[in-house]
Amino acid sequence: MFSAEGIGKTIEKAIENALLELKATREDVDIKILSEGGLFKKAKVLVTISEDAREKYEKKYNKRAEEEKKETIKEDKQEIAMAKQEKPKKEEKVKKEPAAKQEAELTTVSEEDEGSRQDKVVDPCEFLKGLFEVAGKEVTITRDEDEKYIHINVEGQDLGDMIGHRGDCFYAISRLVTVLSGKQSKKILLDIGGYKEKRAESLTALAKRMAAKVAKSGRYIKLQPMNPSDRRIIHTALQDDNRVTTLSKGTEPHRYVIVFPKNED
Repeated sequence: MFSAEGIGKTIEKAIENALLELKATREDVDIKILSEGGLFKKAKVLVTISEDAREKYEKKYNKRAEEEKKETIKEDKQEIAMAKQEKPKKEEKVKKEPAAKQEAELTTVSEEDEGSRQDKVVDPCEFLKGLFEVAGKEVTITRDEDEKYIHINVEGQDLGDMIGHRGDCFYAISRLVTVLSGKQSKKILLDIGGYKEKRAESLTALAKRMAAKVAKSGRYIKLQPMNPSDRRIIHTALQDDNRVTTLSKGTEPHRYVIVFPKNED
């Protein structure tokens, strides 16, 4: 690993994050700015170990990789055994919840927020219209309701920066919409540029690829940390797969999914 992408609120923070991942000093790297950031968009840089410093870091990385390999082998059986023993009932229940209810949890506001927002009710569509105008985006906003939910859909061109890296901006906007809209009899479900459907398709494909790898190798795989909605998509995608099973581990916001073989002893 001689290069890493860094993401942060500023270019300097993005560089710092990349250096931490590489475990390198600034004088040993070359830096390329990929994005300077902006409204609802973080700065992104590519940091690469310089040619004259590669030999030093190659030895360093090889040593670290060997240590990590030994540690992984040591933990494998313990992790799988613990995963099977600690699988919570509520996690299994969550996997069977309707999709609309799963997404609704993302915009649920805690009771502590209820009192503070009573007198600050804002029409969600008007708020979104103003937000996207400030961001220089021409969008079409539609609103539909059913018995339980208010569905608000935003469509337009070049909405990637309003969705953000792994949906971070999308989820922030969803939270704002819920808080500013005050207490509603129905929960608000927001979508921007079809992000939720595309994300579900992407994660489902990822889940199936990881299941195939686990079934072939016989060893579990840890996925990267995900928000509750994304984790549910992984669980749901594999709940009927007779080769593997899944479990969420860790604490928020670093909670992740483990995929491991069902026939592991």
